[in-house]
Amino acid sequence: MDAPQQTISSLLHQLTTVIVGKEAQVRDCVTCLLAGGHLLIEDVPGVGKTTLAQALARSFGLGFSRVQFTSDLMPSDLMGVSVYERERQGFVFHPGPLFTQVLLADEINRASPKTQSALLEAMEEKQVSVEGETRPLPQPFFVIATQNPHEQLGTHPLPESQLDRFLMRVRLGYPDRGAERELLRGQDRRALLDGLPAVLQPGQLQALQQVVQAVAASEPVLNYLQDLLDATRDGRWFVQGLSPRAGLAILRAAKARALVDGRRYVAPDDIAAILPQTAAHRLVAVGAAGRGAAEQVRAMVAATPLP
Repeated sequence: MDAPQQTISSLLHQLTTVIVGKEAQVRDCVTCLLAGGHLLIEDVPGVGKTTLAQALARSFGLGFSRVQFTSDLMPSDLMGVSVYERERQGFVFHPGPLFTQVLLADEINRASPKTQSALLEAMEEKQVSVEGETRPLPQPFFVIATQNPHEQLGTHPLPESQLDRFLMRVRLGYPDRGAERELLRGQDRRALLDGLPAVLQPGQLQALQQVVQAVAASEPVLNYLQDLLDATRDGRWFVQGLSPRAGLAILRAAKARALVDGRRYVAPDDIAAILPQTAAHRLVAVGAAGRGAAEQVRAMVAATPLP
């Protein structure tokens, strides 16, 4: 096993000791961060969304801030403000929690649309404009956001433009009986988090991301991806199809998934497996009032011939 695979295996092993019974979801989350994308974890409260987000940040060895999004959270609470300091005889900028490597945006859809939109520039450009000055964010910069289902009280659906900035959306779901019994018998998850070491050292994440970029994608695989993109645009499955930016994001995620699985080339199965997580949150299913997009993606994949 080469060095990247050893590192990735160690990451997965550590994370699955904290989040039990969710190996597939944990692998998707690691895939997302290796691909350099922002991650949206959506599910009902209490199934481990915040715990998984904290475990990811600690295991990747990144500095992180946690912000509990509420209806009264203001954009300045995220980005920071300038405060007049008498000693310096001028205003001094005090950066907010956004100036970190991993921002854990807890219950992001409980904030107002104004505050949600304040994240857009940060997620896309890795910089923010505060009081007329552009300020770069630390590198790398990830947003790991948790979201409650829209039907819960006090939630505001994320705008389409912001959903498009998330590379992947994953759902944890309830644990099976065996995993829940392990949770009931085991150590408190918060105590496990406190003792969680960093698997990656500074610079290793960037090195792994460069390996992801070098993963090969053959012409038949690219043809298959384009067939799927065309299928989302023909009006049969979805109200509006995927953009070219979404296609690039899917390919990047497929390359990361191939590396996680120990390969340096993308297989058609990588694209098929990653498509629901990378595409469903960008799509509205025909005749489903916005529900069932992931199921519709899987049906579309099943109807599209493999190369």
